[in-house]
Amino acid sequence: MSIDLSSYLRRIPALAHVDPSDCQRLGGLTNLNFLVPAAGERFVLRIPGEGTDQYINRTHEEIAARSAAAVDVNVEVVFFDSTDGLMVTRFADGATTMTAASFRDLSAVTRAASAFRELHDRATPFANDFTLFPMIDGYRRLLTDKGSALPDGYDDVQKAAETVRDALEAHPVKLVASHCDPLCENFLDTGARMYLIDYEYAGNNDPMWDLGDLSVEADFDARQDEVLLSAYFDSDPPAQYVGRMVAYKALCDLLWTLWGVLQHVNDNRADDFWSYAVGRFERCRTLMATDGFQKAVSDIGG
Repeated sequence: MSIDLSSYLRRIPALAHVDPSDCQRLGGLTNLNFLVPAAGERFVLRIPGEGTDQYINRTHEEIAARSAAAVDVNVEVVFFDSTDGLMVTRFADGATTMTAASFRDLSAVTRAASAFRELHDRATPFANDFTLFPMIDGYRRLLTDKGSALPDGYDDVQKAAETVRDALEAHPVKLVASHCDPLCENFLDTGARMYLIDYEYAGNNDPMWDLGDLSVEADFDARQDEVLLSAYFDSDPPAQYVGRMVAYKALCDLLWTLWGVLQHVNDNRADDFWSYAVGRFERCRTLMATDGFQKAVSDIGG
């Protein structure tokens, strides 16, 4: 994709005179990200991807990103234009972008739990709630409007998920400021602390969503889940919260299945998003069919 990088840099006073040739392309699935040196410092410029305005509220994202930065969980937000989502953040010097492999270090899992706890306990509530099932319905409507197919068996799994929804809604918990999209790559680890970046999908949510979603994204085993929960609660985790975490491990896969299909129909070439969606769907269906999952759902009631 060819872009006029200088036109974006000129919109940002602190970067207006940077030579685009000095900028380095970074990773990203739906957006374009660049490492930008300026006045002896380094920044990250995020240019929002085409079509993201269909499902991301940039005003909400800015509020969440700045709230998380105020409690030192997110990196500093230097510039944000909520009209289209153009953003500049300070580069986290000395930090390593996390992967599933690097989360095999249990001390890293503990640092991630601490970041979640700081965000959930200390961040000013966000402007919006992360409403899982309405989001699922919204993605479905978008895909229906686009005439898109879904993975085989999707309707049966979503119908089964209604039982999980009933259990969660019958036993609500206080919503807290939550990241809601904790991909491994959204964690930056200094070895002493974790930063949690990228608040496009953030909202006030059940805190166990973040834990369950990270477990899925990083392919945690039972020991990693145990460390994550114990570090988050600083004690043995209550059974009903463990149940909620396991439930969200399935439900986040269900949601991101639809997100992946949407990227596919939007012709996002950054990845094979149809295969991504089918993989997430199959993992969701497999987990929901286990006896352990059914016990976790029953534990939600305490």
